[in-house]
Amino acid sequence: VATAMRTIYTAPTVDGAELALKEFDQQFGTQYPGAIDVWRGAWPEFVPFLDYPVELRKIVYTTNAIESINFQLRKITKNRGHFPDKDAAMKLLYLGLRNISSERGGYSGTGTHNWTVALNTLARLFPGRIPLC
Repeated sequence: VATAMRTIYTAPTVDGAELALKEFDQQFGTQYPGAIDVWRGAWPEFVPFLDYPVELRKIVYTTNAIESINFQLRKITKNRGHFPDKDAAMKLLYLGLRNISSERGGYSGTGTHNWTVALNTLARLFPGRIPLC
C-alpha cells in the first residue's frame, strides 16, 4: 500500500499524480476507501506541492525532520495546561521553534540529508526570503 501511495506523491506532474491516484483507487479503493477519501479531500492542497523541484519535494515528503519538530513542540505545550488566549499559544510555539535544535547538526534541519540542496533551491525559488548565512 505504501509503495503504491508513494507513486502519487513522487509523480513528476499533476497528470502523473492523478493517474497514480486512479490506479491506487482501482487497486486498493474497496479495501481502503478512507485513504482514497483523504487523498481526494486534500488534493487541492497537494497539487501545489508538485510545482516544486524534485530535490526539494524529496526533502519535504521525508517527514522525519517534521515529525521531530512536532514532537518537540508537543513537549513544550504538554505541561502548560490551557492557554489564556490564542496569542499566548502562538507566542509559546514561536519561541519553541526558535529554540529547537537538532542533535545531528546545529540549527533545526541542518542535519537533514541533502539539506543544502533544499536550502539552495528554496533560496532560488524565493529570493530575499531565506538568509543563507
